[in-house]
Amino acid sequence: MQIFGVDIGGSGIKGAPVDLDRGDLAEMRHKVLTPVPATPDGVADGVKQVVEHFGWTGPVGLTFPGVVTDGSTIRTAANVDKSWIDTDARALFSERLGGLPVTVVNDADAAGVAEMHFGAGKESSGTVILLTFGTGIGSALFVDGVLVPNTELGHLELNGHDAEKRASSKAKEDGDLTWEHWAHRVQKYLAHVEMLFSPDLFIIGGGVSRKSAKFLHFIEGIKAEVVPAQLQNNAGIVGAAMRAVTEH
Repeated sequence: MQIFGVDIGGSGIKGAPVDLDRGDLAEMRHKVLTPVPATPDGVADGVKQVVEHFGWTGPVGLTFPGVVTDGSTIRTAANVDKSWIDTDARALFSERLGGLPVTVVNDADAAGVAEMHFGAGKESSGTVILLTFGTGIGSALFVDGVLVPNTELGHLELNGHDAEKRASSKAKEDGDLTWEHWAHRVQKYLAHVEMLFSPDLFIIGGGVSRKSAKFLHFIEGIKAEVVPAQLQNNAGIVGAAMRAVTEH
């Protein structure tokens, strides 16, 4: 069975048909740059480009980098334009896609659902936290396989700063940090999250997951197991498609 998934990020909008039997992309994903500013209209146009690239005419699952309530209403917009707040995202995207059925979910929650079903969290019990490191830091919290939605742990305060301003991939790039220097920042962040939630497993997702050999060995002193996401940066696309199936 195939469903289309789109992952909206602070820097890029990427999508592809997803083979839900395998938990993998059915075709090579297509990506466009997230517009600047990332307004609702601009992002919706980008999503339309990605979906039309494949000539897709069925249900579409989309992720959004912020809190999504009731499967539609945007409540936060840390890394996109603030005009997103209170937008009815489902209505916006469905209208732009010519009336196709649309599902919208928090981006890290989507990635987490995919990793728990097909990837690094498969068959894991207890408390599992997936963290996506990209333009910001997204989080997905699971207790015995059940998602606690919209946790947004990237916005925890760490040493007087919003954590994602110090430990996201963008912070690494902006500060021209070495992998080791950045890993020490990530370690401090993981220690803070661990103090609050005592997870059994951390899954490190986002674009950096495919480069885990460059930094994971620098992270020490964390009691929980720390592993890279197996679906890597495709987890959001897969999770978005999975959510679309459950709602349509």
